[in-house]
Amino acid sequence: MKHLPEHQKGIIAIVIAAILWSTGGIFIKLTTLTAMQISFFRCAFAALVFLVVFKRELFKANIFTFVNAGLYAAVLILYVIATKTTTAANAVFLQYTAPIYVLIFEPIINKTKYEKINIITIIICILGMTLFFTDKLSSGSIYGNIFALLSGVAFAAFLLGMRKNKKEHQFVSIFYGNIIVVLITLYSIFQIESLSFSNFIMVSYLGIFQVGIAYIVFAYGLKRVLAVEASLISMIEPVLNPVWVLIGYGELPSVTAIFGGIIIIITVSIRAVVQQSAIMKARFKNYL
Repeated sequence: MKHLPEHQKGIIAIVIAAILWSTGGIFIKLTTLTAMQISFFRCAFAALVFLVVFKRELFKANIFTFVNAGLYAAVLILYVIATKTTTAANAVFLQYTAPIYVLIFEPIINKTKYEKINIITIIICILGMTLFFTDKLSSGSIYGNIFALLSGVAFAAFLLGMRKNKKEHQFVSIFYGNIIVVLITLYSIFQIESLSFSNFIMVSYLGIFQVGIAYIVFAYGLKRVLAVEASLISMIEPVLNPVWVLIGYGELPSVTAIFGGIIIIITVSIRAVVQQSAIMKARFKNYL
């Protein structure tokens, strides 16, 4: 790693982060704790990782920091609830609809016109989203799908909020988001009669590696690669997440959900490539 070019180090870091993120579904499924109990331990351990790594930097905050922290806390809790109440594939694919909401609301917030490619992206992704609701409507999975959609909406709001804040405050929002979740879910740990060793190991892993270290590694990689590269490589997460759950938990998502997820991932990926190409062309013209 030491002798690799910085760009390659960045790519490897993003891949590692995406793989770590993808393991969330399997451990959330396997632990017998409730969604709120998982959220408490997961975020408590993640906050400790941030505290150890960033120390005093975590106290550099502004008002946007805490607004974004609240949005991130919603993402964390809603995702765990969704994973517990619907398939892991549905939870992660529907959370990855966040870019769609960004495309919808960013022009309203910034008072800009809707671009044709964005409108096409939104329409195709909405068609993909509808496939998640075409079966099992009478079962509890419908509520899990709704929580997953809300997680995507919260994630989109979080992304928009992060763009409005200074870069040095962005990772601080992640830390305080975890703290907010800990405070919200604190009541749930008093309902645990006994915490098994296996459950403790799984929630420790989720907090330390799947959230804490994954974000730190991702931030390291993001400084060394293009945003579009990071976005595309991150698609490893929704692809691998259901695979780990299938192997370790035996959960098989419906064919329509898989098809819907593929539509969303491909559409968002193409949109990211086209956007980056437009940016590069504009820079080239300015250079000339």
